Amino acid sequence: MEVAARQVRQEKKLLTTKNMVLMAMFGALSGMLMYIQVPVPFAPSFYKLDFCDVPVLIGSFAMGPAAGLIIAALKILISLVLRGTQTAGVGEFSNWIQACSLAIPAALIYKHNKTKNSAIIGMAAGVLTMVIVSCFTNTYIMLPAYAKAFHMPIEALVGMGTAVNPSINSLMTFVLLAVAPFNLLKGSLVSLVTALIYKRVSIIIKGRL
Repeated sequence: MEVAARQVRQEKKLLTTKNMVLMAMFGALSGMLMYIQVPVPFAPSFYKLDFCDVPVLIGSFAMGPAAGLIIAALKILISLVLRGTQTAGVGEFSNWIQACSLAIPAALIYKHNKTKNSAIIGMAAGVLTMVIVSCFTNTYIMLPAYAKAFHMPIEALVGMGTAVNPSINSLMTFVLLAVAPFNLLKGSLVSLVTALIYKRVSIIIKGRL
């Protein structure tokens, strides 16, 4: 009973007018940032770097991990409405998993000790989780689903990796040499940008809303 009551209080605290406005704003900004993409030289063209997870991470720090889940879902919905999908939903689902695996561990650690060091530790844990989760989901879910959606064998996707890195010659090397470095780079850059701007953004959030 006590645990249930605590959960109800936390839900009420999250779903305030202020927080709902903030989550909508962060979700919209995150959805817009999905349009700004940069290819990376070590992975196939469908892996593109963006900073759409910065608002997700900031929102998770400011309002808690549940807010991060909602913001990440909102950015996907906004992206689907504005530009549809070119990957039969596979890329969007992968993007949501990616954002959550970065933001949730970071927010959970920061929630229990709101200090700069805790935030750094949380983001490091989030990046590591993001890399591990992305490797697992790409191996067993995303890449097989992507291949099925576009009616191509897994070997064709591996071949796209081989074209940019001759050392990629199997699904495992694809994941280790393309997926893992991509997520490590993206998670690290998103965390760096968040660390640089979070304090200023949090002051604005507390002062104006």
